[in-house]
Amino acid sequence: MLKDAVSLKEIARALVVVLRHHGDVLLASPVLAVLQAHGPRIEIDALVYDDTAPMLEGHPALTQLLAVGRNWKQEGALSRFSLERELFRALRARRYDLLVHLTEQPRGAWLARALGPRASVAPAVPGRGKFWARSFTHLYPLAPNGRRHRVEANLDALRRIGVQPSMEERRLRFIPGAEAEARIAALLAAEGLPERGYIHIHPASRWSFKSWTAERNAELIDRLASTHRVVISAAPEPAEMALIDEVLSKAKSKPINLAGKLSIKELGALTARARLFVGVDSMPMHLAAAMGTPAVALFGPSGDDEWRPWRVKHRVVTSTHPCRPCGNDGCGGSKVSECLTTLGVDEVYAAAQDLLSQER
Repeated sequence: MLKDAVSLKEIARALVVVLRHHGDVLLASPVLAVLQAHGPRIEIDALVYDDTAPMLEGHPALTQLLAVGRNWKQEGALSRFSLERELFRALRARRYDLLVHLTEQPRGAWLARALGPRASVAPAVPGRGKFWARSFTHLYPLAPNGRRHRVEANLDALRRIGVQPSMEERRLRFIPGAEAEARIAALLAAEGLPERGYIHIHPASRWSFKSWTAERNAELIDRLASTHRVVISAAPEPAEMALIDEVLSKAKSKPINLAGKLSIKELGALTARARLFVGVDSMPMHLAAAMGTPAVALFGPSGDDEWRPWRVKHRVVTSTHPCRPCGNDGCGGSKVSECLTTLGVDEVYAAAQDLLSQER
């Protein structure tokens, strides 16, 4: 038993701070569930960037979801001050007893000091110095070798204060919501697609160095389309839409194209109904895992031990390049990762067939 363990029975309100990207926020969802399970009387709030809020909206453990504007830095000084003051007042009014900060974002240290919770926990970030270390009552070590999955690394924050999560509590949670469910049901009905009647492919990532080539995506789609209906999706970003256009121009089959047409909630509802998801290391891959959809995940420079689909049937396809995972934005900073672009269609298709042959 830890001498400095925190009794959740004595905690009335907790704030979980996850100021990173969409996938990171989704992978933090088990932290909310564990807090609720071990402290059923706790009111649990989360602080995220505004564009990532859909990842936690509707989470059954969540009391309030507060947001930092991703674009506040572009506001004028007075406008930004007003927005920050309003957010701080809302946070301070909650009188948190526990603050759980899951990233190295500096705002967490300032909040721990300004809000004054009885307990606060954050990762021990090398090189941050005394200000960071003294801002929190508890620090937990980061996995040194990149072999620990991000979900477990997040839960280490709770282990540090004496909370041991069960396996069931560690699953991802994403709630599409009734409106998103209804729209996807209508779209699929219009295409004559039953539930589990299609393969969902999301070729792109917001980071171009994580994307597979258009030619190989097109070939994979054509091979899968010989036996299954295929639905493709992408975010409504110029680079992602350009990749989709190139894929479609090279594909001989005609997949159902929903690229740029879906909200994040609708994307979750779509992938939940798919028989299989195929994509690169990206938020949609994590979304598929959250919805329980078997996934084929292509990994290049990022580490599959840390980021692979969590607690769902999956196959990871990687190259044999000895330098991966390097974490770089392409070979030599080129935005092109040879360990990913050289992956063959045969390997990815075989992984998909392996999962398709298994009963869900």
